[in-house]
Amino acid sequence: MSTPTTRDRLAQAAFDLFNERGYEQTTIDDIAERAGLGRATFFRHYRSKEDVIFPDHDRLLALVAERLRTSGQPTALTAVIDAVRLVLAHYLDEGEVARRRYTLTSTVPALRDREIASVARYQRLFREFIAEWAGDPGESASLRAELMAAAVVAAHNHILRRWLRGESADPVPELDDALRLVIGLFTVSAGTVSASTVSASTVSASTVFASTGRDGGTTIVAFRAGQDIDALLPELRRLAGQ
Repeated sequence: MSTPTTRDRLAQAAFDLFNERGYEQTTIDDIAERAGLGRATFFRHYRSKEDVIFPDHDRLLALVAERLRTSGQPTALTAVIDAVRLVLAHYLDEGEVARRRYTLTSTVPALRDREIASVARYQRLFREFIAEWAGDPGESASLRAELMAAAVVAAHNHILRRWLRGESADPVPELDDALRLVIGLFTVSAGTVSASTVSASTVSASTVFASTGRDGGTTIVAFRAGQDIDALLPELRRLAGQ
């Protein structure tokens, strides 16, 4: 087992004290003392007590923004899906830390407010990207982007919270199902959309969406392909032909 970093020691001490004494009753000096470190060391790693709980949002937002920036219009849906999966993977990697944060933000109003503000930043990223991808000016297009971004974030948060509460042992396929539902609701706006559930004998638990945009191009998004690409190609060609 690897030796905890100074940053990890401070975070562990903070969460232990929050559980024992409560968030409001725990001071920065308490956290540093519990970790066996000095106050100056705390401030080299965290700007505030809140930052111990929310240390990685800026970095994660930057990763999401970068994934969206690397996509063009033909791969926009894939970029949105990848970005949402990236956020979920971050929380799954945190494991117990994510669950302890969820418990705290559920009971401390100030932390809940910060979490809501963070969610709004993710939603704004998706809204701006979707609006640019749709490319249609006007109020209806702006509203559509707002609604789709809200649905994407809501789907992610619904699945994440199920996992945080211990109601889901494997949230990744649940997220795929949720994103499939969101895409099914909104890709109609990009053109003609067909959806097909591939038979289990071909690809296990896979759903494929094909949409034809105004430029005549075809976008195909596949979820949960259980076999290799050769098994999936005939179905993709059929959908593209539609």
